[in-house]
Formats: sequence, C-alpha cells, structure tokens
Amino acid sequence: MTDDASGQPAFDLEERTAKFGEEVIYFVRGIEANHISKPLITQLVRATGSVGANYCEADEASSKKEFRYHISLCKKEATESKQRLRLLVAACPNHREEARRLWSEANELTKVFAAIHRNSKPGDSE
Repeated sequence: MTDDASGQPAFDLEERTAKFGEEVIYFVRGIEANHISKPLITQLVRATGSVGANYCEADEASSKKEFRYHISLCKKEATESKQRLRLLVAACPNHREEARRLWSEANELTKVFAAIHRNSKPGDSE
C-alpha cells in the first residue's frame, strides 16, 4: 500500500482483498494435498478469491441495493475463510502460525465489511 499526501497508508480495499487471496494461494501451495486437506484447500481458495471478486462487484454496483448485497457476500466469504483456515490447521497443524496470520486478516476483513454493510443503510439514495 502506498502512502497518501498526509503520510498515512492508503486504504485500498480492492488491493487488500486481492493480496489476501494471493497470500492464501501461496500458503496452500506449501500444504501437502491429501484426502482431508484437498477439499479444505479448494474451499479456502474459493472463499478468499470470492472476497475480492465480490468487492470489485460492489465497487461497480449500479444501485445501493446491489452494493449492499455484494458487501454482504464479502463479509460472508471472509467469515467462511476463517472457518476453512481453522479446519485446515486441524488437518495440518504444522501450518498453524501462517494460518493464524491469515485468519487475523480474514477477521479484520469481516469487521470492515460488516461496518460498511451496517453504514450503508437500505433506502439511502437507491
């Protein structure tokens, strides 16, 4: 992330969600795929990729209703990512520390999208 004129880091949610998805891909590349981990890896990659994809959809929404819908999907997929990471650690405990860092980012994204959703009340300039 680049700094803005005030010296504060720029808050680019599109970049942040894309980076989250990329970091998960790098993470799962290091996990041995077996009958337990393979479906969890697939589900995790889909959920984390969906966070960024739905944010892009929200950013391009043509109505407040569509925006809120995609933001709610971002929150839902970020929450699912936390659950998949937890299960993956149960299946592959050697990867606990990296998964914990990713879980923390998924948790922060969940909170960000919950706040955006909460603050974009239905009916506001539909």
